[in-house]
Amino acid sequence: MTSNRQPRRITRRQLLSASGAIGTVSLAGCTSSLPNPFSSAGADGVDSDEYEIEEVVDGLDSPWGLAFVPDSSELFVTEVDGQLLRIECEEGTTEFIEGLPDVSTRGQGGLLDIALHPAFSDEPWVYLTYAAANGNGETTTHVGRGLLSDTEPAFAEFEQLRAAEPFVDSGQHYGSRVMFGPDEMLYVTVGDRGFKDFGPDHVSQDTTNELGTTLRLTPSGEVPSDNPFVDDSEVVDSIFSYGHRNAQGMTIHPETDEIWQSEHGEQDGDSIRVVDAGENHGWPIAHYGCTYGGGDPVGDEPHERDDVVDPRYYWECNSGGFPPAGMTFYTGDAFPAWNGDLFVGNLAGQYLGRFVVDEDSVAETNPLLDGAEWRIRDVAEAPDTGHLYVLIDDSDVPLVRLVPK
Repeated sequence: MTSNRQPRRITRRQLLSASGAIGTVSLAGCTSSLPNPFSSAGADGVDSDEYEIEEVVDGLDSPWGLAFVPDSSELFVTEVDGQLLRIECEEGTTEFIEGLPDVSTRGQGGLLDIALHPAFSDEPWVYLTYAAANGNGETTTHVGRGLLSDTEPAFAEFEQLRAAEPFVDSGQHYGSRVMFGPDEMLYVTVGDRGFKDFGPDHVSQDTTNELGTTLRLTPSGEVPSDNPFVDDSEVVDSIFSYGHRNAQGMTIHPETDEIWQSEHGEQDGDSIRVVDAGENHGWPIAHYGCTYGGGDPVGDEPHERDDVVDPRYYWECNSGGFPPAGMTFYTGDAFPAWNGDLFVGNLAGQYLGRFVVDEDSVAETNPLLDGAEWRIRDVAEAPDTGHLYVLIDDSDVPLVRLVPK
């Protein structure tokens, strides 16, 4: 079988120079234009005259997730070591929010994703996912929420909503994206924690635990009464879908309201998925990737089974893969040629993937930022301007945005 991956154009390697400096207390912002390293027309899917790259602030330390504040030019950014920043995008100023929970930074852990309450202006709850440990040093993916103070940059209170069961002695595969769906319920991805016992007894196929799943919760952390397995004694009530390995991207299709996820495979086997209630997404009994080192198949190929969901797009073994991170559909007016396209951060491949989506068809087209040598951790569209904001997975890095010239 051939890979679904489209050949990508190789552009010249050039590292973007970043201006700005870190102050002793807060980050310095400049909101300046950076040199565009993609000088040849069409090198990343649009004419190079159509956009430029702006630095919003500099000096971020391993940022992971971002969320825009409604009706403002502000956004929040999480950093893995446990910091939460509020950034004023036009002025390029930054402040740290106090009152966060303790996090475990072991392995792939730390402070991870962020989402804001659907009625944030009236109920200023900030939702966070993070890795944290129990008294035995075992860790798991948590989701909690903090209520912003109206007098200082701090949480007036913070409450843990859920800790995915069980805690395990591993620093791998926490997930972990969080968002509100069109139904205003909270969706959280939980990774499989790196277990290698491939087969039907793997934790992702064991529905008596919450590993390798998408959870669906109310805004206060309860289990909704209409969750797909609430009447099934063999499935944890919080589970919305299962059979996942490590989903690190999640977004809503702007026309269909479907939940889309990007998921890491074993060796290659990375995928883009549409997730619905009660589905088994196959890991590891069905997978297009293979074992690290040996290159052996992991389970059946998903299209061979009628009891698992086939991904909408995938990279098979020996394709080179696409280690995926945050994702968003573009709906803005700033770049009309991108309208309806799906953007997915690529980590090891160091570019921003662009996918043309037409009903059930997904096709990768020429990438953006290929040549900047940036591991793309997250991408989001500013609701007021339609600019694309990009988080880079590294220390001492800028927050950048793509804007039309």
